[in-house]
Amino acid sequence: MTENATRYSPSPGTPPLVQLKGIAKYFPGVIANENVDLEVMPGEIHALLGENGAGKSTLMNILTGIYQADAGEIIIDGYAKEFATPLQAIAAGIGMVHQHFKLVQAFTVAENIHLGWSETPRRASAQVLEQRTAALAQKFNLKTHPSARVSDLSTGEQQRVEILRVLARQARVLILDEPTAVLTPAEARELFKALREFVATGNAVIFISHKLDEVLEISDRISILRGGRKIATENTVDCNPRMLAKLMVGRDIVLADMRQRPAGAAPMSAQPVLSLENVSAIGDGGNEALHGISLDVRAGEIVGVAGVAGNGQRELSQVLTGIRPVSAGRILISGKPVDKSNAAAFAESGIGHIPEDRLHSGLAPALSITVNAVMREYKKPPVSSGGSYKPGAATALAKEIASAAEVAIPDFAMPIRNLSGGNQQRLVARREMRIADKVLIAAYPSRGLDVGAINTMLRYIVELRDAGAGIILISEELEELLNLSDRIAVLYEGKIMGIVDNDKTDIDEIGLLMGGRTQAREVA
Repeated sequence: MTENATRYSPSPGTPPLVQLKGIAKYFPGVIANENVDLEVMPGEIHALLGENGAGKSTLMNILTGIYQADAGEIIIDGYAKEFATPLQAIAAGIGMVHQHFKLVQAFTVAENIHLGWSETPRRASAQVLEQRTAALAQKFNLKTHPSARVSDLSTGEQQRVEILRVLARQARVLILDEPTAVLTPAEARELFKALREFVATGNAVIFISHKLDEVLEISDRISILRGGRKIATENTVDCNPRMLAKLMVGRDIVLADMRQRPAGAAPMSAQPVLSLENVSAIGDGGNEALHGISLDVRAGEIVGVAGVAGNGQRELSQVLTGIRPVSAGRILISGKPVDKSNAAAFAESGIGHIPEDRLHSGLAPALSITVNAVMREYKKPPVSSGGSYKPGAATALAKEIASAAEVAIPDFAMPIRNLSGGNQQRLVARREMRIADKVLIAAYPSRGLDVGAINTMLRYIVELRDAGAGIILISEELEELLNLSDRIAVLYEGKIMGIVDNDKTDIDEIGLLMGGRTQAREVA
């Protein structure tokens, strides 16, 4: 760890807090884990790296009692344990914040924080629970809205609630799966501070992330999984990003400047292919979430949208794809005003959508991979003919989409929720790109992907741009926006604070705009 903190030094002979020995888990046609050994010591932040589908989540699901291993053993504090349920793992001090949230959507933030917690008062009013939640949020510097219903929160806000819920319980071993994906840099620093304080008393953290820089900043040791097997465990001080990327994917990763257009790429159109004119929209909570948004995207152009999570990104992507109606202003597609918001009509007009919450907004988790892959084209040949659905044709198209997405699938009939998050994301992206003749709205398309998969995903987007589609790329990763975008619009509290040309970009200016400020105001 680079930041000075009181370090915990276990006594000689102290056993690992967590020891996994020879863990194996098999699914039909898939080796999820095989002969995996892992040791996590008291006082340690242990990072777990690997490509999507490498077996990280499965391994942690075994440790937390969600899955049971087919072979191997779990040892906690030197004693063998078997966790038949997550409750048994929690009782043993194992807590996890999952990549896909486990919150009760109909409950408030305060209710979710206190649900199933031994320290919850037996008779407490909503006001008391909200006050306790506000105090916890302040303690851990994780901004929340205690009285808000979880269903009304953005993805980023929901993840903060998950992190707060587990931190409040002070588990002895805290497992974090992509915890900073939707946090600002300042919030991530505060989280890292809390984690260092957490392990300084002899606790431990297992930190799963694809952000190599933050792994190098926060961890003591790093274990790498590839193809369900552990490849290496290294001391963080001996590692660098290129070395870790190569261990993860088995080859060198070369990141090109993706703003460069190859010969033969479609030029930018003179006129916008999609426009918002003074558009406002009401959020789920009944308040105005977007205020007077004006934004154009031309064919062959990538327009980036920067901003901290929860500033209207979700509502903007929904307005742009017909999911959410506008309360004022108008939308134009190829210069023609849209009569009303209708997601199917937008899709038929050639607008594709990679949503920020792929599992719940982009997929039907319980349905098959085939159904999810072809759902945008099920009314069209070859999937349907003469009003009849053709299962064989649907599977053939699903295989074509999976091949283009570079996703290996053993059984197209299995529920799509069985795929790793990264493979789900790539399938959604390829499915949406097939219908995005005019525009692709991509909301956080690389969220939760490993370094190799990010490179692949961004290459998909650039190929679509070069084919003549307009792209609106919503991301919290400034480096990603700078590497792809022609222009960057900065969103703050539902307003566009400014739009900057990428070739004239001032990083400090973008940072100020993301915080609702301008350079002129700072000078004043």
